[in-house]
Amino acid sequence: MQGREIIQVAPEISSSEAPEKIIDAEGLTLLPGVIDPQVHFREPGLEHKEDLFTASRACVKGGVTSFLEMPNTKPLTTTQTALDDKLQRAAQKCLVNFGFFIGATAENLPDLLTANPTPGIKIFMGSMHGPLLVDTEEKLEPIFARGKRLIAVHAENQARIDERKKEFAGISDPAIHSQIQDNETALLATKMALKLSKKYQRRLHILHTSTGDEAELLRQDKPSWVTAEVTPQHLLLNTSAYEKIGTLAQMNPPLKSAWDNDILWQALLDGVIDFIATDHAPHTLEEKAKGYPNTPSGMPGVETSLPLMLTQAIQGKCSVAQVSNWMSTAVAKGYGIPKKGAIAPGFDADLVLVDLDNYRPVLRDELMTKCGWSPFEGWSLTGWPVVTIVGGEIVFNRGEFNSNVRGKAITFSVAT
Repeated sequence: MQGREIIQVAPEISSSEAPEKIIDAEGLTLLPGVIDPQVHFREPGLEHKEDLFTASRACVKGGVTSFLEMPNTKPLTTTQTALDDKLQRAAQKCLVNFGFFIGATAENLPDLLTANPTPGIKIFMGSMHGPLLVDTEEKLEPIFARGKRLIAVHAENQARIDERKKEFAGISDPAIHSQIQDNETALLATKMALKLSKKYQRRLHILHTSTGDEAELLRQDKPSWVTAEVTPQHLLLNTSAYEKIGTLAQMNPPLKSAWDNDILWQALLDGVIDFIATDHAPHTLEEKAKGYPNTPSGMPGVETSLPLMLTQAIQGKCSVAQVSNWMSTAVAKGYGIPKKGAIAPGFDADLVLVDLDNYRPVLRDELMTKCGWSPFEGWSLTGWPVVTIVGGEIVFNRGEFNSNVRGKAITFSVAT
């Protein structure tokens, strides 16, 4: 490595090119740093849950070297001014590289066409209120019709959610959340997004695919310009989690059945689903203790996602190479992020060394996220990061943080 880049990859380096510093990686596995393409880091406006500094510490502990963050902060990221504010905050605070989505409303089409730099337009088709809810074909069509920029959708049908909330009103069991926002709720919205994407041949990304029904739809009808992601939660947790952890299992779109887990896994293995995101969306334990339906939806994820998936690889569900592709290489390709997602000369030196030989439990008192909990507490995992490198600098080394490191704003080479 030299500066922020990888300059050579070889079994041995000649003495004439001897490096200034050598990292002892004996027994460890080197991977490209994780690019998490869907997080909610809560700054500005909701810093009691998380902020860009605490979130970026959680990132490096989890081997995440870059993130793409969502627009539902206060104020909403729906203008260039709000986008610039986030970029400035991140440049001052973040230990990792960063990018921020522009959020769609029914009124801000000019901003959606010109905002820069951004990975794309985020549309909440459901599970949202206020200006960010864009939930009818009449409101959606102008956004799909204008411009070429990637559109990323939270695909849930708000009208169906509203109907089913009335139907199940008065039930305080958090497990009802998965019935209110059921498979049909997600499928209806995904069908609508695909319809508009095909009509305008518009680059579309389906965020946090949560149902087997959507996976089967995409298997049958997924144009070349459409991608999809899945979270570790939707692969590894299901509605049985409500019995164990209650409202800590509540998220949007909700956890579904074991059948959905299986179909989503197969779609990921087959390439129907392209990559993995965490949808890191922290809330405090106090907020989560309010009792359903007054509890917020969302859970943290950036510091457990890589060991969760590498544990699956070691246990034979997939390969380490597949995990690295789903969590880095394919993300860089999908979002047109240059010089990231591979260990090769000329690429950015965003790297993680992981230990695939030792298992350790997820412990609440070791978590870096400000919310201070994980739905995977107590799970025994391998593949924990030992060293994380961002832009050629060691930012995490065997439990110690270098908080002087700062990431850079991510650039995007996709059409706008």
